[in-house]
Amino acid sequence: MTITQNAASNGAQDNETDTTGSRRWRDIALLALLFAFVVAGLAGLAAATGWEETKHQLMKLSLGQIAILLVLSLVNYLFRAARWHVFSHRLGLQTSPMQSLRHFLGGFAMSVTPGRVGELIRMRWLFRETGWAVERTAPLVLMDRASDLAAMALLLAGGVALSAGGISMAMPVAILALGAAYVATRPALLSGLVTLTYRTIGRFPRIMARIRKATRSIGVFSHGPVMAAAMALGMIGWFAEGYAFHILLVWMGSDIGLAKAIAIFIFSTLAGGLTGAPGGVGGAEAAMVALLALEGIPLEVSIPATALIRLTTLWFAILIGLMVFPIAEAKSNATP
Repeated sequence: MTITQNAASNGAQDNETDTTGSRRWRDIALLALLFAFVVAGLAGLAAATGWEETKHQLMKLSLGQIAILLVLSLVNYLFRAARWHVFSHRLGLQTSPMQSLRHFLGGFAMSVTPGRVGELIRMRWLFRETGWAVERTAPLVLMDRASDLAAMALLLAGGVALSAGGISMAMPVAILALGAAYVATRPALLSGLVTLTYRTIGRFPRIMARIRKATRSIGVFSHGPVMAAAMALGMIGWFAEGYAFHILLVWMGSDIGLAKAIAIFIFSTLAGGLTGAPGGVGGAEAAMVALLALEGIPLEVSIPATALIRLTTLWFAILIGLMVFPIAEAKSNATP
């Protein structure tokens, strides 16, 4: 009987490994396909404006300047990983800083999934390493997303307030993001929304009950110092990437001002996310090129600038995630 049980257990583990491997290759294939579409789209726009001008703008940058852009993106990832660690401990998870860093960065590999739902892989790693069920760690993911929305909304609002011109219409987006962040951090509101959804659709009672239970745990984050630290870490992180976009435009001879550059970068990132496309691919690039055009930036500058900032932010994050993902998987599997 014991031998049979062991064989069944080993078979289940093999099936899980095969499934995980196939999903990983599927995500990599999706990543490659999305990357190809973005490159093709930007190349088409570049061709319409003339390859020589686009190439000329790209050749202006040195390897040192590209390294600076990557470092600023890394600042964003590290500060947001620190926020993840703060939230983890506030929730009661006794994870180490390296664990939190591994989970957070490894999740970037799943940014290519629609709506970035694949980043929920972090909860699986937490379950394996701590034994906490998904409904107990779900508030952590929700607070991470809500904090990003709040930090980006404040930066966007500040950028719009300090600049003038074509990005004034971004203020409603900032207000919407702040509203979503507010709702996401209020247990009573979220629980009420879940109840309303269940009464409307009348299906999935167990899932709805688990979601409602998870929303009630959000109250633990309603602590002044924790929220202040989370907001500061998030704003520093996103400011770093917005600043990278600013200096990139300066290097390309199209200085539109720090506030306006940050506002365009944040707005484009949020707009891409609203499309639901994996990583906001397509929507973010289109919004960025369009807003730069409103500021009088020619396509031969806006296209390579958009391509480079997306490569050094989104695609750099995904590359890091793909490198860390197998390590996080191995570490979580090795946890007794």
